[in-house]
Amino acid sequence: MADRRPPESRAEHELPAPVAEGAPRGLSRRRALQVLAAGAAGAATLPAAGCAGGTDTPPAGEAQVAGPSPDGNPLAAGTGTDPDLLSPVVSWEMVLEDGELETLAALCDMIMPEDRRSPSASALGAHRFIDEWVSAPYDGNRNDLVLVRGGVAWLNVESTARFGAAFAGLSTEQKTGICDDICYEPDAAPAHKAGARFFDRVRDLTATAFWTTRAGMDDLGFVGNRAMATFDGPPPEVLRRLGLA
Repeated sequence: MADRRPPESRAEHELPAPVAEGAPRGLSRRRALQVLAAGAAGAATLPAAGCAGGTDTPPAGEAQVAGPSPDGNPLAAGTGTDPDLLSPVVSWEMVLEDGELETLAALCDMIMPEDRRSPSASALGAHRFIDEWVSAPYDGNRNDLVLVRGGVAWLNVESTARFGAAFAGLSTEQKTGICDDICYEPDAAPAHKAGARFFDRVRDLTATAFWTTRAGMDDLGFVGNRAMATFDGPPPEVLRRLGLA
């Protein structure tokens, strides 16, 4: 898929991103994340809980039997352990506090800032998605809660030590300085390794949240499952970029 985004300067927002060996050069951070998101676009309608635990089920007493689906399709109604994908219900309480969400919102916007094409990640609720994710009662999500909650605390301690204020209150330049130190774990200093692991997880969750919204899908150019009379294959410019033309 060709990137039709108008050229623009985003120096104040861009963070260095690792480039895999053999990967195309010259991609912006947002475009690189778009390429990763394209592979997962088909799963865009899955709720967070559906991706979290494999065979895990909610704790006893929390499973909810879904009612009839809006279109009357009994196959979409779900069961006590299989959520209704047409009328999803979150059966757990959110655990992150307001201050933690404020910090996450600021970090999400450093990862996916507003531009002329789409809103920022926090404007689309990325930090709320992360709250729902880490609040889910599954082992993997609980592990992410420890990582995210600890990372938020570390980020504010680091921000205060460097600049005398919590992360959300820093300037874009100051935030970028911290993010530069934790945006790629292999290059992070030993004192920043834990922060880099936190940043890596939040970056993944932010991209997931952003590109599973309607605005994010429009930004990606994903049109969903539509009948096509013919399929002409990938555009030539994409094939050339991948070295396949």
